[in-house]
Amino acid sequence: MASPTPASLRDLYVPPMNTWSFVPPALAQENSSSVANPPVSGPSSSNQWSTRTAPNPLFELSSSLTDDSGLDIASLAKELLAALLLQYATNAIAQPWEVGKTLLQVQWVPRDTGDLLIEGSGADVIDDEGELSDSSNENDSYFADPTAEKPPKPPRPADEHGYIIRQSVLEEGTQPEYVIPVGSADGTWGMMKRLAGFRAEGWLALWKGLLTTAVHNALTSALQPLVYSVLQSVFSPFSPSLSSLGSTSVLLPVASQVLTGFILSPLDLIRTRLIVQSSVPRHRTYSGPLDALRQILAQEGGVRGIYLHPHLLIPTLLDCTLHALVPLTLPGLVAAQVGLGAHISPETHPVQWNIAELLGGIAGSLVLLPFETVRRRLQVQTRGSARPLKACVEIRPAPYNGMVDAFWHILTEERSDLPLKPHRRRRRRSEGAKGKARESAAAHREDDGAEESESWLRHSGIGQLYRGLSMRIGAGVLVFVLALVGSPEDSNGGWAEL
Repeated sequence: MASPTPASLRDLYVPPMNTWSFVPPALAQENSSSVANPPVSGPSSSNQWSTRTAPNPLFELSSSLTDDSGLDIASLAKELLAALLLQYATNAIAQPWEVGKTLLQVQWVPRDTGDLLIEGSGADVIDDEGELSDSSNENDSYFADPTAEKPPKPPRPADEHGYIIRQSVLEEGTQPEYVIPVGSADGTWGMMKRLAGFRAEGWLALWKGLLTTAVHNALTSALQPLVYSVLQSVFSPFSPSLSSLGSTSVLLPVASQVLTGFILSPLDLIRTRLIVQSSVPRHRTYSGPLDALRQILAQEGGVRGIYLHPHLLIPTLLDCTLHALVPLTLPGLVAAQVGLGAHISPETHPVQWNIAELLGGIAGSLVLLPFETVRRRLQVQTRGSARPLKACVEIRPAPYNGMVDAFWHILTEERSDLPLKPHRRRRRRSEGAKGKARESAAAHREDDGAEESESWLRHSGIGQLYRGLSMRIGAGVLVFVLALVGSPEDSNGGWAEL
């Protein structure tokens, strides 16, 4: 019996699958095989979306999601470890320059240091009156009695414990063994070489405080965007213009950086003291960052003292505000003043913007460095029941009474003509009174000329407020050159860390 023929071919038509399928291919094949009467499929190029992402070429890492358990913990840990190692390596490159700059900023160079004499020159002092006289010291020594006792030298002043009082920071006999001689370095690079060659420190001292610096920078990079998002969510109902993406207001970015710097200010305090303290084990105050935090909390007022002490709170707020405000405002102001244009941007005028950033960075360093120097000197001072810090450089024995007092004493009691040059005094054999007189007059003229040429720097401490300026200018020029030869996306490239 023949089967009945269909009345129309429309009963045999099956519509194709044109919808998108957001499932992995393997799962789609399993679903299609489980159907009893599969529909007629179209061509092999089906519209399916694959959830697998391309692997990351950096360290062969991938942020993919696993099909079964969700987040791939191993890949996430590798990415985090690689980022931390890269951040640590960047800090390790810049740390020697940061150590040299910090030591120059806290070093106390008093104005009244006297003459820097060469060792053993005390017996070679010239007697001007004897040179101008006709008598010769050789005849007196020839007829002198060798058995006669010489008059004893006057005793040096001592304190109540019997120790000799130190009358000058240039006295080698009373200088502590862990202190680098004053005035032996005039710049950041000179301090780095002096620190590496000093017997009590060594080249490993160039990386003092590296771990604390790396942790501080990592927490700053992670915390500042979070604080900025919180401030946006808080102030957006009251003033939408502050939280809009296209707004030119700098209030919230500056506030977020100041708040972040205030929260992490104990780490900056610990970093400064770890850099400044001596590396000699018996003179070292802190064995590490945790020990420094424990001692500061126990001896200097606890959490309230480490955050709210006037010598720490006011410099922190001023320094963080200037560090946040200057890069956001000075490039535009400098560009408008020098004729580069008042409305330039990195996208429309990249070269002009790089020049404006370079000039703004130099002008900003002139504003930032004095406040940073005063903050570092106030951080070195101990408070409460803590013992004074034994620093590897000369620091002021009397503490400062705030920022204004520190500014005043740096300008009025310190000198800027570094490095200090020694004055050698030698006794010459007698060649006649006229020859001695000519030599003495020439020596006096040389001394007077040297004093006149160095009088301005010797009698002013303005240079002490700008230690590290050349390093900042050099880093700015390096970033400018890299921005010109590189792509606009990689203009910073991490070099701004210097």
